[in-house]
Amino acid sequence: MTDPRTILHVDMDAFFASVELLRHPELRGRPVVVGGTGDRGVVAAASYEARSYGVFSAMPSSRARRLCPDAVFLAGDHDHYREVSSRVMDLFRAVTPLVEPLSLDEAFLDVTGARRLHGDGEAIARRLRRQVRDQEGLTCSVGVASVKFLAKLATGTAKPRPSRRGPVPGPGVAVVAPGGELAFLHPLPVEALWGVGPATLARLQRYGVRTVGDLAEVPRASLTSAVGQAHGRHLHDLAHGIDPRPVEPDQAPKSISHEETYATDRRDPDDLRREAVRMADAVAARLRRHGVAGRTVTLKVRFGDFRTITRSTTPGEPVATGAAVARLAKELLARVDVGEGVRLLGVGVAGLVAPGSGSGEQLSLLGLDDEAAEGEGPERADDVAWGRATDAIDRVRARYGADAVVPATLADPRGIRVARRGAQQWGPDAPGADEGT
Repeated sequence: MTDPRTILHVDMDAFFASVELLRHPELRGRPVVVGGTGDRGVVAAASYEARSYGVFSAMPSSRARRLCPDAVFLAGDHDHYREVSSRVMDLFRAVTPLVEPLSLDEAFLDVTGARRLHGDGEAIARRLRRQVRDQEGLTCSVGVASVKFLAKLATGTAKPRPSRRGPVPGPGVAVVAPGGELAFLHPLPVEALWGVGPATLARLQRYGVRTVGDLAEVPRASLTSAVGQAHGRHLHDLAHGIDPRPVEPDQAPKSISHEETYATDRRDPDDLRREAVRMADAVAARLRRHGVAGRTVTLKVRFGDFRTITRSTTPGEPVATGAAVARLAKELLARVDVGEGVRLLGVGVAGLVAPGSGSGEQLSLLGLDDEAAEGEGPERADDVAWGRATDAIDRVRARYGADAVVPATLADPRGIRVARRGAQQWGPDAPGADEGT
């Protein structure tokens, strides 16, 4: 019989807030909230002191302020968090190459092949916790199990608990030993399983299902009848501890996008066109860093009343330059009446493929050649010009920064404005900082 895998799920403890406390040690012991500081911002992370007041990630910042009036609000610094995350992930990869990041602060590790050198899963987990603490001054919690979803559930039991006086330490490492999977799993509430949201929970409760153990007793046919074939099979497997998914390092992105919420609704079409260009340029730069082009360009618009629409277009060939993505995004924006006020704007590219994998012909990064552009207007000609210059532009930006070379429309009396990855990810900051930089 094959030995079970050893999977670790590592989750940094209050990562963004903990990183900020390293930079602001004078705030230790106080409730700290990281995220968008404006009325339309959202919480990215909260210290354990803030959590004791009921403040959690994804909560509107305005509500967090009501719950915890004494909280210190800090604008997020995505670039810095990404740097710290990169160093933490390097520590993981020193133990095993099979590291699957889920976000900046969370990852799965398959350490099956490392057991002979480093010990069992618990020993490896404790070693990693020590290294993260010693090298970065941060803490993490680790779940150990034979499958991914059980390792993630175990991590939750290893976490610190919030209190007004700071985190109450948890065990730090929680192990679901081989053979003990169902004993750990079945007493848990059924909503602990991936895929059990409010609607699915309501359907399951009609069958008397409250715990994962209850779910395991429901015949597969009844379950698929209640929630659908694919979802029913998925939940049936999870309830029996079955999760064959491997840890997959270096997963290619399925889409790339950038969106921003504005501190006040925007109605000026020219202003919004500039915003679309700014976002398109940033998205295209990320496409090229990943070595891909996109088949579909999507525009997302959320109005002041929270009504949200998306518009998409699929050009003849995949695109990967800012000029091409911007041209398509502006065409989509021209079909939208923005007079009632835009709260959020976003540009995204999906259907990612390697450049050259379109219609069988070798593609440029742009997907447009000189002949195709002839006679099709100045914007298409501009696309081609940008396509020729793209490699040089990327080299200049890599050396001097993202704002070293930009489309002319991004320069205005306020200065050059570019969309930086992660910037304004958690909504706009307080008034005066709504420019998305």
